[in-house]
Amino acid sequence: MIKRESDIQRILIIRPSSIGDIVMASPMLSALKQGYPEARISWLVDPSAIDLLRWNPLLDEVIPWDKNRWKRLWKKGRLLAFLGEVIRFSREMRARHFDLTLDAQGLLRSRILARLSHARTRVGFESKEPGRFLMTRIISRGPSNKQMGSEYAYMMRELGIPSSPFAPNLVLSDKDLMAGQQVINQTGIKKKYAVFCPFTTRPQKHWGRERWGGLAKEIHEKLDLPGVLLGGPNDRSEASAIHATAPHELIDLTGRLSLAVSAAIISKSALAIGVDTGLTHMAIAFHCPTVALFGATCPYLSSENQRALVLYNKMPCSPCKRNPTCNGEYTCMKKIGIENVLEAALRVTKNG
Repeated sequence: MIKRESDIQRILIIRPSSIGDIVMASPMLSALKQGYPEARISWLVDPSAIDLLRWNPLLDEVIPWDKNRWKRLWKKGRLLAFLGEVIRFSREMRARHFDLTLDAQGLLRSRILARLSHARTRVGFESKEPGRFLMTRIISRGPSNKQMGSEYAYMMRELGIPSSPFAPNLVLSDKDLMAGQQVINQTGIKKKYAVFCPFTTRPQKHWGRERWGGLAKEIHEKLDLPGVLLGGPNDRSEASAIHATAPHELIDLTGRLSLAVSAAIISKSALAIGVDTGLTHMAIAFHCPTVALFGATCPYLSSENQRALVLYNKMPCSPCKRNPTCNGEYTCMKKIGIENVLEAALRVTKNG
């Protein structure tokens, strides 16, 4: 462990985004409480993701950091206003007297935020990003063992904290759970349902518009589960196109709900199927029966959720991540057929 327990009284986690990475980093809360049971733990996060963390009893404070505001001020050349924001933030962080800051992102901006936290010890991931000098210790992301959240588990082990089991830790409010149930009631669904999470910002992670409708029909026929489409406001157009392929089997709620209410609906689902996106990772975190479709990326192949299956066809070019070389063919995702997903869905729901 970096210091004696008595020396670490205040800990800051920096993992502002994205939703999926916040989910996969959330097991650090249990580990840190085990390693530093008396410490006060704070988490710096983008305002859009606050609801994933604010109700967690292992967290003492959720600190919103509005990256977009800082970015707007910088791009508009409002340097004095930008500098004022940075100074205000720095003063607020100094007043919290952090002993240990964990940069669980490894970007230049997260390293700057770590430095602005004024923590005596600042530990962060190794990366190609500049700013190593802003940290007191840089660690690797560890061996690629294909377990969900393996890099965050490795960070805990580097701190001298046992990290097994390392399960996501998401807590929703009763209000959001009730709101999610109300939304489902309003759709007319009076039984169990399946959730579909087809949307990401990267086309190489998509499964193909036409396949989702066919899958929804199969799930409805074989499992008697109506389907619910979930996504963000930017996904509405694509969601409408998918819904049109299975209008009687799918209910489109894309872009209409808050993140917390979407999470609540996922948490109560009888089955979740999705690509490498935050909502899919949330389904695994809630221990829902889940089928995850990976291709261009493969952050994990297994998790603490024993009713989750990852479908992944490794290609010579895998994983290409942000640099596909297939000229838009995305063969890795196309090789996952409807029949493969249906078979996996039947397996994970077998004892449901």
